[in-house]
Amino acid sequence: MNRFPDRGFVRLRNRAYGTYLFADDDGAGVMLKPHRASLQAVWQVDRVVRRGRGYIVLRSAAYGRHLICATGTSWVDQSHEAYHTVQGNYNNPEQVDILWAPVHRLDNVHVVMLQGLDCQRILRACAPNTPFFRYVFVDAFQRSTNYGTMADWTVETIPVRPAPTVIPLPVPPLTEGVTPLIVLRRIKYVRADANGLFNPGAWLSWLFVGNSLLQLKQDLEMLLNVSNITMYVRAGPFARWTPLVIDLPSHPADMEIFVMTAMTPAMSIILAHPDFDA
Repeated sequence: MNRFPDRGFVRLRNRAYGTYLFADDDGAGVMLKPHRASLQAVWQVDRVVRRGRGYIVLRSAAYGRHLICATGTSWVDQSHEAYHTVQGNYNNPEQVDILWAPVHRLDNVHVVMLQGLDCQRILRACAPNTPFFRYVFVDAFQRSTNYGTMADWTVETIPVRPAPTVIPLPVPPLTEGVTPLIVLRRIKYVRADANGLFNPGAWLSWLFVGNSLLQLKQDLEMLLNVSNITMYVRAGPFARWTPLVIDLPSHPADMEIFVMTAMTPAMSIILAHPDFDA
């Protein structure tokens, strides 16, 4: 567990392919991609204790959603199926599909096998001769199965960025004359004070068009009649806050946004930004 300090930032690089556990642009899928210097390859660690044992929850530093074992399955090789992984919400204090237990390998302390609550499932890449080899799955752990290095993950620790990430400018369509897909989603928002405290009865909402973070910031400043805000997203009532510094995902799921105009030094430490370029 030393490789996963509470609130620490990590990348997980699969040893079979040398690619990273990556939160997909839609805010729902989880894939393997080579993009190391990307916020979508960064996961923040939340330590939890269940039944007297320590576990970790992996929260995307991009969208604030969590690495979850889904119920759907696909073929991971020619012999059997495994469960999909997705980005999901932390909705229940007893939720188990969100928990992982790192198991260090003897040959390399940087490598872990992430298993579920019952320690009978393992996070793994897919075999290269299948249509899903870029996806990440949760497989039933069998000691007799030779996973090779598909279930081995090198943990890369990421330092904290001294200043917040700059909000990106809107990106124009890659192809001229092509109308981009319009995304319509409900944004719930609330103002929080410098200590992160807020009135639970003060939530408001509106329908936001598009996925531009800069446009979202401008709209919220107009709605709240404030300026120079910082925004934080929460994926589920039991989730921690995540700084929102990347354009919104393409999936039109509702989002909860906390808005702050000032912050105490203690909150600045808690709501740190990863230096994903390091």
